[in-house]
Amino acid sequence: MTFTDAIIRYRRHLKRRTCSAHTVKNYMNTLKHFVLWLDVPIEQVTHKQVLAYIEFLLDRGLAPKTINCHLDSIRGFYEYLISEEALRMPNPVKRGYALRLGRPLPRYLKDEELSLLFKTITKLRDRAIFMLMLRCGLRVEEVAQLTLGALDLRRKKILVRNGKGRKDRVVYISNDSLEILMQYLTLRPSSRAKRIFLVEKGSYRGNPLSVRGIQKRMEYYARKAGLKATCHQLRHTMATQLLNADADLVTIQELLGHAMLKTTERYWRVSNLKVQRDYFKAIGAVLQRTNPLVKGGDG
Repeated sequence: MTFTDAIIRYRRHLKRRTCSAHTVKNYMNTLKHFVLWLDVPIEQVTHKQVLAYIEFLLDRGLAPKTINCHLDSIRGFYEYLISEEALRMPNPVKRGYALRLGRPLPRYLKDEELSLLFKTITKLRDRAIFMLMLRCGLRVEEVAQLTLGALDLRRKKILVRNGKGRKDRVVYISNDSLEILMQYLTLRPSSRAKRIFLVEKGSYRGNPLSVRGIQKRMEYYARKAGLKATCHQLRHTMATQLLNADADLVTIQELLGHAMLKTTERYWRVSNLKVQRDYFKAIGAVLQRTNPLVKGGDG
């Protein structure tokens, strides 16, 4: 079995499973690095080679999360070879090989940081982009792929198509983000492109704005404001603000498009304002019922 033939068929297999172009590209790239490193044919790889490859990646300074992505790609490739190509061998990438990851808390922007950031965002298109992230909890990829047909401005709704995990969901538009979005749409350059947000200058004028293009705009404004801010932090900020305003956790899960409630529950750990408010409300009720400390007595 040659790697070239196997990889071509595996690529077709991934496309049949409707994996995104981004996922296919990442899988192909990580597999290429693995095969170039190997000194044996792919059908002769054992767990010893995989463990040695993990050590190689660690020596190169790759983060545990990145190494786990490499392992997922390699494991998936061998699962395909075993099930679809009838390769007779155990999968050399065992489940226990994944490196342990710390789960950092979602970082959100405080009110004063948001105010400072948005003061620097003067371009109407960019204000509309980042307000949709802040108020609707959209991922940067979802904003970049947003089409005019997905908007229901009368009902203040957006249909997010093919979000993470290729799932559709509905999000809602706040009054302030709706106002800015409508202002942008009024001045939006005419274009055959169905995407909402377009490049406004240069040779790509009129083409859809890319994910990287949006990220670079955020980097520019964050640097100008003297902040460490990313597109994804606006999404975290919305979730934290909603939780502090007593929104139900399941509601936030639906709006963010989280597959598991456990992912959304991480916001409990950073939403100190709600914890503080709940504590004083509950302890107030306790003190109304009984407070042994104010009852005197010699005992």
